[in-house]
Amino acid sequence: MSDSIWAALAEPRRRDILDVLRRAPCAVGELSERVGLAQPQTSKHLRVLRSAGLVTAHADAQRRIYRAEPNALAELDAWLAPYRAMWNTGLDRLGDFLDSNPDSPTEEQQ
Repeated sequence: MSDSIWAALAEPRRRDILDVLRRAPCAVGELSERVGLAQPQTSKHLRVLRSAGLVTAHADAQRRIYRAEPNALAELDAWLAPYRAMWNTGLDRLGDFLDSNPDSPTEEQQ
């Protein structure tokens, strides 16, 4: 996986932009309003996201419409899969332990 994906996602505003684009494609002006940034700042963040392959753009008359690129996110998801399996295994063991120990305190008892 490209380091540019990690670098792009390290900035919280870029993650905010991706969250908006996850729901629906948007033009820069609409993105700016939704994430609370000036249009030039939003454009700079979009440039980084585009170069990392996390978003794509297409022209619509005078506007550029941006959308999240699922293939780049699938690459990230594939990288995270072994860690997710590790977490799930640990959570499954905890669940088994709690199920087998009825005397363990519940959240309500704590």
